[in-house]
Amino acid sequence: MNTELLVLGWITAAAGVWRRDDDMERQVRLPIPAYVIETAEERILVDTGLHPAAAEDPAGRYDGADGVRAFRLELAEGLGEQIDLTTITKVVLTHLHFDHAGGLALLPPSAPIVVQRREWEAGLDVAAVARNFYLPVDYATVGERVTLVDGDHDLLGDGSIRLLLTPGHTPGHQSVRVGERLVLGGDVTHFASGLDDHRFPIFGDDIDAQGASADRLRALRDAGATVLPGHDPAVLEPGPL
Repeated sequence: MNTELLVLGWITAAAGVWRRDDDMERQVRLPIPAYVIETAEERILVDTGLHPAAAEDPAGRYDGADGVRAFRLELAEGLGEQIDLTTITKVVLTHLHFDHAGGLALLPPSAPIVVQRREWEAGLDVAAVARNFYLPVDYATVGERVTLVDGDHDLLGDGSIRLLLTPGHTPGHQSVRVGERLVLGGDVTHFASGLDDHRFPIFGDDIDAQGASADRLRALRDAGATVLPGHDPAVLEPGPL
């Protein structure tokens, strides 16, 4: 089983947006990752990056959504240029934020999209959409392709890839454990240090739940697993893992 990290773009905002109590005058540019996990029979894409229009015309793409203005968005080489999308057999979304779900529109309709039920239901609830800064245009048309899971889930039925319910950043955020030694943590923490210091972004659904999820991933790290954070430029280098 092989896993590769792709960098699909970058997102820039004030340091204090990304990490509580940091400098709001200093801008920090973070990578937007996605992952491809290959087994003998599967090619699984974890997260999809930005929709191209998010960087080219964010006001048009998101109908003037105010929250997008806090970020400067850049695209790297496109998702379709980095991998053959027709070979993807499953898509796993850690959560529904626009830098993780925006690329769904680029994918062929053949691959099921695996999301936590709690996340999907929040993404369809008006109040939860506003509270969690979801942008439904990114996922509104894929409902018939969505496979919902509840809590920790054995993705392939053989224990090799396990989805871990790690809520807090959003209501149904999930992380992905690949074998015993690699965990794709998603946005449980944006930076590796967040597993220890709990300095999460200033936005989030439930900071207490996020802290508990960080503690869960920290225990896996301390037991010997590599836990990759959501957007840490010091850690996320494209290539095989």
